[in-house]
Parts: sequence; structure tokens; C-alpha cells
Amino acid sequence: MTSHRRYGLFLALAAFAALGTAYFAQDVLRMIPCPLCYIERWPWRIVAALGILAAILPRLPARVLIGLAALALFVNVAIAFVHVGAEQHWWKSPLPECNAPPPSFGANLPLRPSASCDAPVFLIPGLPISFATMDLIWSLVVALAASAHIFRDRRSNA
Repeated sequence: MTSHRRYGLFLALAAFAALGTAYFAQDVLRMIPCPLCYIERWPWRIVAALGILAAILPRLPARVLIGLAALALFVNVAIAFVHVGAEQHWWKSPLPECNAPPPSFGANLPLRPSASCDAPVFLIPGLPISFATMDLIWSLVVALAASAHIFRDRRSNA
């Protein structure tokens, strides 16, 4: 198996691990995600699709797709950083629904319940690393690995 195929599979598996953890926490552990959490899932969905395509396409288009996956992950690093900042009260969340007061008595409830963006959610009890922080770290690690793969592949084929 060529390196771009292996790396495409790695990206898809990394994305499925991130999304699987999020959906496990939501559906099995009944943790309610905040609006920023939902946004943080989109880059991982894109990375999963790009990784699968990179695993089946020839080397040159696969390199482009791996680069696009790295770009999507760096965007997710930025989103997760904003989320961590909101959790740490460095700033308010840029999403208005994160800063809205709770509905008053008799008000219409939202169709989907949502947690507050500034309240950290911890997957592992006793470990003070929030979901947003774990996403920030995982996105950064996978994005740097994808970037390193592209530069290493470019040098070896130059």
C-alpha cells in the first residue's frame, strides 16, 4: 500500500475516532453538546471524506486532498481555540445562541437542547481536560502530521 493511501486511511480513522467519541458522549453518556461543539464536528466530517478519497485516488490528487484535510483541521484548531477561550472566560463565544439568557417561563423551548458554550464538559472524570481542549489538541496533532506528510512526500519525489 502506498504512503498516500495509508495516510488517507489514517485521516479517515482519525476523523472517525473524533466523531465517534463525540457521538458516544452525546448518545450513550447523554452529554449535551453546545452550539460550538456542533460546529467543531464539521471539519472532521470533511476530513473523513477527504481521507477516504485520498485512499482511493492516485498520488497527485491524493496529496491535494491531504493538504485540504490539513487546512480543514487547522480551521478546526481555530474553532476549538475560540471554544476553549469561551470555556476559560477569556472572551465570550462569538455565537449569539451561546450568550442568550435561558428561556423564561412560558417561552418556546428550542427544538434541540443545548449546553452553554462557556461551561467545560469533561469526558474523563478527574481529568481537567475539556472536550474542546481535547479537540484542539487532536486537531492540531493530526493537522501537523498531515502537513509533515505532504512536505516529506514532496521532498522524496522532487
